Amino acid sequence: MPSDFKENGFFVAIGALVVLVVIGQSLFFLVKASKRAKELGIEKTTIKNTIVSSALFTIAPALAIVATIIALSNALGLVLPWIRLSVIGNISQETSAASAALEVVGGSLSGKVTDEYSFALITWVMTLGSSLPLIIIPIFLKKLQKGIKTAASKTDSKLVDALSAAAFIGLIAAFVSRAIIGQGTAGDNPLYGKSFGDGAGIMSVLTLISAVAVMLILEKIAAKFKLKWLETFAMPISMFAAMGVAILISVALPENIAYLEWRG
Repeated sequence: MPSDFKENGFFVAIGALVVLVVIGQSLFFLVKASKRAKELGIEKTTIKNTIVSSALFTIAPALAIVATIIALSNALGLVLPWIRLSVIGNISQETSAASAALEVVGGSLSGKVTDEYSFALITWVMTLGSSLPLIIIPIFLKKLQKGIKTAASKTDSKLVDALSAAAFIGLIAAFVSRAIIGQGTAGDNPLYGKSFGDGAGIMSVLTLISAVAVMLILEKIAAKFKLKWLETFAMPISMFAAMGVAILISVALPENIAYLEWRG
């Protein structure tokens, strides 16, 4: 099932069914939690405020999820990212998993995935990658937390924080490097043909710079005016802003400049 199945009504119906199941599950636990809160004597106003604040808090992550679906839909179609991210996952996990799977078969996310084997491989890698935490956390979480606390008590806590930050920075650096230098060989981009490479070029670099710039500006504004809500929305806003810049580049600049790639 290659990514061009995104127009197939059957698969869209499957995606809608998955979303309905997720929503139904959420509503079920919401009702159960509300009843239990009333049994514990918690005031209705407190329950209502908790529900409203929780709903508002999910808006920013939801926008990031929508942006991730849009980003992956070009290569994988709409339905697979829609189903995957409606259940579990995030941009770093899903993109890394799909990219790793495509590297095995010599492809990249810069073009449409039309090979059935590649599409099935991506689906399995993305799904299994998100399923493992559901198994590992219930079984090993307490042991892992105990080990971390023991290590932190024996070493400088600042060192532990530095190692955690380094791991996150390393993950981000992998995405940044791909946007700058690309991957694979020239002429392997099925989206634009043999005249284009693997997506590393003017478009990717300017999009990267715009996302970083918007993120830094929003963080400065949030810190200066003490806007806590803006800190939450900074990432999804930056993602959508970068997408807008990519669209603007493709429309405003000549094609030979907008789509210029280092490996092309």
